[in-house]
Amino acid sequence: MIGTIAFLAKSGNAELGCHNEVHPDGHRDRIPRIQFLGLHIPNLKLLYNEHKGSTALRSLIVKDHDNLTHEDVLIPSGAAGALFIISSSQLAPTDHLVVVRPNYATNLETPRAIGCGITITTPHNPTGTVVNRGTLDRLVSLTNERGIILLVDETYADIAYQGRLPIAASLGDHVISVSSLSKSYGIPGIRLGWIINKNPKLQETFLAAKEQISISGSVIDEWIAEQVLSRKHEILSAKEMDQRRKIVAEWIQKEGELVEWVKPEGGVVCFPRLKKGSAGGLDAFYHRLLHKYGTYVGLGHWFEQSDAFMRIGYG
Repeated sequence: MIGTIAFLAKSGNAELGCHNEVHPDGHRDRIPRIQFLGLHIPNLKLLYNEHKGSTALRSLIVKDHDNLTHEDVLIPSGAAGALFIISSSQLAPTDHLVVVRPNYATNLETPRAIGCGITITTPHNPTGTVVNRGTLDRLVSLTNERGIILLVDETYADIAYQGRLPIAASLGDHVISVSSLSKSYGIPGIRLGWIINKNPKLQETFLAAKEQISISGSVIDEWIAEQVLSRKHEILSAKEMDQRRKIVAEWIQKEGELVEWVKPEGGVVCFPRLKKGSAGGLDAFYHRLLHKYGTYVGLGHWFEQSDAFMRIGYG
């Protein structure tokens, strides 16, 4: 049995944000590129990498986090790959999955494909709400008492406006943390994520699953990830994201008769709801939004919600 919290929930700027690569500050082509990061790829050996991922990279991921070492880290292909490895290796058709709603599709569709029953509990992808430390500690304790694996998606954990929580996997051997460089760091083009867990048997199972899928990761992707994480405090842009969140908050306050939201506490997405119908209906509204204003949003049905909801990215 596996329980899931979508802790700073996931989304992708490939799906939402501004059309034609135009960003709120008016600049074009701010998409991260090798040259913007000042990187020059060296003459790497293009052989199989360490199957768990490079030791240097795994050490950087848990640097400054108590009670974790590189041995607790596995590098899969993105957070989506991590979630697939966990679900496919831990779930059976007789299991029951407990998740928050709305949620990232991989957390729902892979277990459904396996045949699991799913119970939906409290509402965060795409709302940006954050589990507080007290709630996290209670969930860790409760799941430990009941023999339940707790999966915490921490993809946005480094962009938390009130401060970062500890890596959840550091709080118990039954807790699994998942993250990647796709969202907080804005580089989804390198398909690299990580699974953190302190249980050697679980790690062995996850590694076996990874080896069946890809054997090892890309040496180029892992090298780039090492350079990015070694400069994380320079690259992370929580202050800028907070400023962009304020722009969205001002717009929602101004249009309060038409739209409402739960103000995000982390990440770079929100999930406002239209309180009144649009002229011509919702389909016409979203058509105008895209074709007249060049703006993509994630429709509510992506998250099994009404299309009166829309996910907006401000990253």
